[in-house]
Amino acid sequence: MTKARRAMQEDIRLIDLVIELLDARAVQASRNPDIDTLANGKARLVLLNKADLADERENEKWAEWFSGQGITAALIDARGQKSSRSIAPLIETACREKIERDRRRGIKNRPVRAMVVGIPNVGKSTLINSMAGKGVAKTGNKPGVTKGKQWIRLNKQVELLDTPGILWPKFEDQEIGKKLALIGSIRDEVTDPRELAVYLGQFLAAFYPGALHERYELTPEDTEAFSEVGGERLLIKIAEIRSALKKGGEPDQDKAALLFLSDFRSGKLGRISLDRISKGVL
Repeated sequence: MTKARRAMQEDIRLIDLVIELLDARAVQASRNPDIDTLANGKARLVLLNKADLADERENEKWAEWFSGQGITAALIDARGQKSSRSIAPLIETACREKIERDRRRGIKNRPVRAMVVGIPNVGKSTLINSMAGKGVAKTGNKPGVTKGKQWIRLNKQVELLDTPGILWPKFEDQEIGKKLALIGSIRDEVTDPRELAVYLGQFLAAFYPGALHERYELTPEDTEAFSEVGGERLLIKIAEIRSALKKGGEPDQDKAALLFLSDFRSGKLGRISLDRISKGVL
């Protein structure tokens, strides 16, 4: 973590714009507050990735919140070409002051230099590849200015540092860790799928009960039971509906948990936001 932070501090000195990529499903959990210090004095652009999987109402609330902080924000899907094309004008908006300052100094046509930062598995490399597209060449090393760094010329106005900045999340409480595990920023091998599934079930029962009713044909009585300690009833019900059974017909709760988590991550449960602006702000 210390090494990654030191490397980012070195890289940020070379750029004009910090593009912060967050997961729209867990905006608060996927944001490292250190970025405010690291990016101090730089133009800022926040992209809420995987917005197509998050609650539309919450998406708009988060975008408005960032705008209220003076930070340009947008909802994207890093895998789509439409989103990547929309980023260029956003960069110009975020860097308007810098561009105007250059013009007043007589500096013309100097491209904005940007880098993408974010926690693991939030889509940084996907975004960089999508923005670069096919046929966009790296500009190579720039002796004396960007020694050892590789840059991608996106167009005449923007150069992008091709190495995404890694910001490790801050685990202030267990709930943040669970949310990061749910969106895939923490490897499944070091988590307890059943514990995560129960946590997700309880959250959905409270905020998105319709998702459980529609996907698994559950009743309101079923969802009320998910607040029970352990939450076994949820996993047993899913195991029965999805035919996740052990030999002898016993519900396989471990398999049911993995199926449940997969349904959430793939969007089969609908558009869900784990971090809701109504619960607080960053």
